[in-house]
Amino acid sequence: MKKNFYNLLKGRFLVSDDAFKNWRFIIFLSVLALVMIGSSHTADKKVHRIAKLNNDVKELKSEYLDVRKHVTQIKMESKITKAMASRGLEPSETPPQKIIITKQQ
Repeated sequence: MKKNFYNLLKGRFLVSDDAFKNWRFIIFLSVLALVMIGSSHTADKKVHRIAKLNNDVKELKSEYLDVRKHVTQIKMESKITKAMASRGLEPSETPPQKIIITKQQ
C-alpha cells in the first residue's frame, strides 16, 4: 500500500508501460474541466446581464411613473384653465347643447 502511494506521488503511472490509457483519461478530464470552466463563465455573464437588464427595467418603470404623473397633472382642468387664461381664453359659462338631426325621407 505504501509503495503504491509513493509510486502515485512520483508519477510512475504516467511513464509505465500502460501509460497510454492513463494519458487518455487525463486528457479527457482536462478537456472536461475546460468545458466546465467555459460553461461557468458563460453562466456568470448571463447572470450579470440579467441583473443589468433588471436595473434598466426598474429605471424605465420609474421614469414611466414620473411621466404619467406629470401628464395627469397637466390634464387637470385647473391647469388647463390657467394656461388658457394667459392666452385670453376662458371656460364657457353656458353648458353645451346637444344637437339632434333627424333624417327625413
